[in-house]
Formats: sequence, C-alpha cells, structure tokens
Amino acid sequence: MRLEYTGLSDLNGSLVALEGVSGVSYDELAELVMEDGSRRYGRVILIEGDKAVLQVFEGTRGISLENTSTHFTGKPMDIALSKEMLGRVFDGAGRPIDGLGELYPDERRNINGSAINPVSRQYPRSCIYTGVSAIDGASTLIRGQKLPIFSGAGMAHNELAAQMVRQAHVAGDDGEFAIVFAAMGVKNDVAEFFRRNFEESGALPRVAMFLNLASDPIIERILTPRCALTAAEYLAFTHGYHVLVVMTDMTSYCEAVREFSSSKGEIPSRKGFPAYLYSDLASLYERAGMIVGKKGSVTQVPILTMPNDDITHPIPDLTGYITEGQIVLDRNMDQSGVYPPINILSSLSRLMKDGIGEGFTRADHPSLSNQLFASYSKVQDARSLASVIGEDELSALDKQYLRFGRAFEQFFVRQGQQEDRTLEQTLELGWALLTILPRGELDRISDKELDEHYKEGAFEALGEI
Repeated sequence: MRLEYTGLSDLNGSLVALEGVSGVSYDELAELVMEDGSRRYGRVILIEGDKAVLQVFEGTRGISLENTSTHFTGKPMDIALSKEMLGRVFDGAGRPIDGLGELYPDERRNINGSAINPVSRQYPRSCIYTGVSAIDGASTLIRGQKLPIFSGAGMAHNELAAQMVRQAHVAGDDGEFAIVFAAMGVKNDVAEFFRRNFEESGALPRVAMFLNLASDPIIERILTPRCALTAAEYLAFTHGYHVLVVMTDMTSYCEAVREFSSSKGEIPSRKGFPAYLYSDLASLYERAGMIVGKKGSVTQVPILTMPNDDITHPIPDLTGYITEGQIVLDRNMDQSGVYPPINILSSLSRLMKDGIGEGFTRADHPSLSNQLFASYSKVQDARSLASVIGEDELSALDKQYLRFGRAFEQFFVRQGQQEDRTLEQTLELGWALLTILPRGELDRISDKELDEHYKEGAFEALGEI
C-alpha cells in the first residue's frame, strides 16, 4: 500500500515540514510530487511527535503548500553501484551528468555506510605512488591511510589534485587501481578544468567523478562525499580495487554543514560550526582503510583550504585530530613560483614508516627520508642566522646548508605539473642533493648505506644553484 500525504505545513529555505505523519524515521528518503507532476526528493532531518521536517535536494522553489503530495519510501538514500562507474561523471547525488545515460546497477547501497569494525581492520601497509617527489620521498602515502592536504585560497591545490589523479598508481603486481574524485562547491571553470584534464590525459577511464557545483543546493554538497565513499567501498571491497579517494574542497563541505545546522536552529559552536562537526568529519574519514580477508583498500586524500591560511581554524584542526598526518602547502613557496609548494617540515605521514623500506619501496628510503628532513630543518636555522648577521658572516658549514636548502627546493620539491617521477628517480635525486653536505653531517644514515649510495660530486651533474 502506498501512503501519500497531501499538503505541507511549513516551508523555509530548503526545508519543508509535514504534520500528522507516522511511521517515518530519521534520514528516510521522501518523494515529493509537484502540481505539474514533476518529482523532487528529500530526506527526513528532524522528527518531533507527528511532525517531520525534510530537506529537499533540488530546493523548494515553486513548491505549493496545498497541492504537493509526499510519499515516504521507507529507506534511506541509496546510490546505484557498478564497475561501469569508472569513466563516468555524476552529480553530487550520484546521478549521471555526462550524457551517457543511466547506470545499470549491480546493487544499490545506503550512502551513509558504516565505519569499519576495528577488529576487522588490517593495518595499512605498502604505498601508493603519486609521482610527486615531495610526497613519495618525504611524506609517503600509505594504502588505507587518510592523508589530507592543507592549502589556502588561490594556491595550487587543484593542480596538485589533478596531477595526483593522473599519476597515482600501485606497484604493477599489487592489483587493480581506481580513483574516486569528489569535488564539492567548485565553480564551473574548476569543474571543467578537472574534467578536461582527466579526459586529455587518458586518466578518466579509471576515475569515477562526482561534481557538486557552487550553484548546486547545499544538501547535495553534504551528500557528495558520502556518495563518493560508497562507490569507493564498493569498488574496493566487492571488486578488489585499490581505490584512492580525492575530495576537494572539504571546507565547502563543512560550510554547507554549518548552513544546514543553522537552518535547523541548532546552537552553534566554534566559528558558528555545529558542535558535532568532529563526529561528522570522522564519519567520512574513518571510511578509509583495509579489511582483513579483502583484497582492496580505500585511501583518502581530502583537500581543504584553510580560511586566512589559519591552521588552527576548526576545519583543519579537527581534520588533523582524525587523520594520519597532513601535506601542508606553503604560501611563500607558492608566491615564489615553486610548484608544488609543499612545506616539507610542516608535512607528515604518520604511517609512512610502516609502508616503506625493504619489501615495500627500497631499503634506503627510511634513512634517506629522515636525513633529508633533518638536514632541511638545519637550513631554517642557517636562514634565521643569516637574516640577523648576513650571509657573508656565516660559517662555511652554514653556507653549505644554505646551498643545500636552495637546491632541495629547486630540484626536489619543485616539479613540473606534467612531470611524473618514479620512486627510483626521487630517491636518487635525494642522494645527489645530500652530496652538497659533508659526509660527516649525515648522521641519520648508516655507514653501509653511505658507502653504497653517497657519491661525491653527484649533485654537480644536476647543475649549480
């Protein structure tokens, strides 16, 4: 029996209210039929006695209070899933927008998903290669990890995201690889940049794209990462893919959550965001991981722009509590023309030590990475001293560190947007840069590894700074 409710009791922004309803549940999907026969969809966000409040996905413009019929479907919102999602473009609610027709699903799943049982979790091991030296060499992305990119308005995070999608891969014998890309609240030109970039590079056949534009309803922005992660879980744990999920911009998502919370009249917390923002973000980030007995994995790279470049803002602050490290983009490096403008000292991959080294990447990778980090941190000390007494007054060793710092930024961090470096190239470049410094300064590397890899004059082959 199909039960329909005629008329609405209230309408406010994207919210509509019905009275006299029974048997409905939170997050249940509802179908609204307009006077002209067109249909819109919404979900239950509040239940008070016999009153239910719905948020309408397509907005409430043109809805009549008297002549709208509402039918509750008895289930939460779900999404059609199939391997044919790869190579397709969807809107934020999972509907195809590439003109290739509807998707024929193998199954449908609730987009809210569920956290992986801690007992079933497999510890993340091995890595995903991005072809970007500053990530692969110094803050390696581990399979099953969640590693956010902290950026700022106007910086090159979109270009870096596109480069990672084009170049990311796992070792050839480790299984199939796929990417789920979710864009939230982006302008039309940014959406077109991503779509064209993936098409022209040939990456699109292994990418499922979810695009939510700035002009789309905020409710769709809240659904976008959930649809994307549901698709990723399906590809990973049903079909055994290693899936990389790139989500940009999480700041747009959080601002949509704030607006949504405000429309419900909830009491705001820090900067106007709801008190449950932490648990809301955790419900997304904790969907990354590996499951014992399952071949695939879900790895997340959420990208967020820090308002006013403030890393203590609630969005990056809460994200940092939940995720396993961060890649931080630096405004000064970006303005000086270094791409990607990754701040090595502020960036960290907490799971890196468990997915690199012998049996994973290369035996010398951990010690080389530690040494590059330690040496580059001394560069900052030398620069601070030079700003006080002048570079000419520095000791010979401090001058070598300054030279190493310039070379490190120009050769290791700086990289072309179309340049795809192998891990071998990245590591050899790191070793060549270390030859700028005296061997006695390299205290994070064993004598055996130095004998094998430290070759005097190797840097000179790269060119002078």
